[in-house]
Amino acid sequence: MLALSHYNSSAPLLLPHVANDSGGKVEVRAAVEGLSHHENLTFEEPTAGGAFIVILSMTLGIISNIVALFILVNAYSLQRRRSKATFLLFATSLVITDSIGHVIPGALVLRLYLSGAARPQYVNSSDGMCQFLGGSMVFFGLCPLFMGCAMAAERCLGVTKPLLHSSLVTKTRAKICLSVIWLAALSVALLPCFQLGSYTYQEPGTWCFIKVLSDTKEVDVAFVVLFSGLGLTSLAVALVCNTISGLTLVLARLRRQPGSHHSAKSHDIEMVVQLVGIMVTSCICWSPLLIFGLMSAIHSYTGTIGHSLSYYETLMVMGVRLATWNQILDPWVYILLRRTVLRKIYLIAKCQAGLRGTILGRWEPSSFPSSEKNDVDQV
Repeated sequence: MLALSHYNSSAPLLLPHVANDSGGKVEVRAAVEGLSHHENLTFEEPTAGGAFIVILSMTLGIISNIVALFILVNAYSLQRRRSKATFLLFATSLVITDSIGHVIPGALVLRLYLSGAARPQYVNSSDGMCQFLGGSMVFFGLCPLFMGCAMAAERCLGVTKPLLHSSLVTKTRAKICLSVIWLAALSVALLPCFQLGSYTYQEPGTWCFIKVLSDTKEVDVAFVVLFSGLGLTSLAVALVCNTISGLTLVLARLRRQPGSHHSAKSHDIEMVVQLVGIMVTSCICWSPLLIFGLMSAIHSYTGTIGHSLSYYETLMVMGVRLATWNQILDPWVYILLRRTVLRKIYLIAKCQAGLRGTILGRWEPSSFPSSEKNDVDQV
């Protein structure tokens, strides 16, 4: 979504205050040196191609989320199994959050492109729109990570302790959990309103995020540690829960005697496969920004960033570009990793590999039954 833009070298730069005492000469000299340094940089105005990429990304994300939302809502309306209904409630909320989180920041970034982006002198500063854009990125970044973690924990409990799950997990409690997730993410995003951290324009001036590259203070470091820590912890918990769920289902299959009724339900397999897809997507898309932001803040605060500033700026831009793809790829997890698709993939792979007499033969096509028996017979 965010394409790199540049600026014109003739853009004005902020000069330090020149004092009337002898120290003023030093400040003037520093200002002149700063100008001579910036003259070697080539800044270009944002191109129409960058705005086109933003529009294309927003369109792709909106279409993907609408298709996934239609599939999930239709499945939720037809679902009578309570555990599956709870999972679909979380998944639907995740897709809706992803959709809104794709449109709002994307529209603000597009506005910055169309207005020529923030001037170089305003980079590492802030205004009302920057505060809103930065808060939106933190809020819509934490929400999917929190939801993925909650969904993985819910499925882990359902697979390993089904009786305890049936007594503890209800639709009402699931809705309360979703409300707590949204409130927690909003609380973190609003911390700069209480002077606990700050948002600034980031290079190349087309997006805003936590101040991590220059003039970083203790509260900024604490803010980015909190943001990155919560995100990485959510990914780690989701990884552990999904691993336990997957191993439990695999062991249940391997221990099943031929001809006996399978104990691992098909809907459990489908949900765990989808959760693994969500987790992998989130790890690939969000881990770079979480890690790069933390690295940049620490090096900036300790003063070791030095001549590597442009390097860390590039890392941050790469990280935010990957993060925006999370809201595009998440819906395809529900579109592609459904039981109907999984069943056909399994049958094709089984026919190609000739695994009818092997251990994998225990994973029968009935593991992924569709709601229509005729479809199974045709396959």
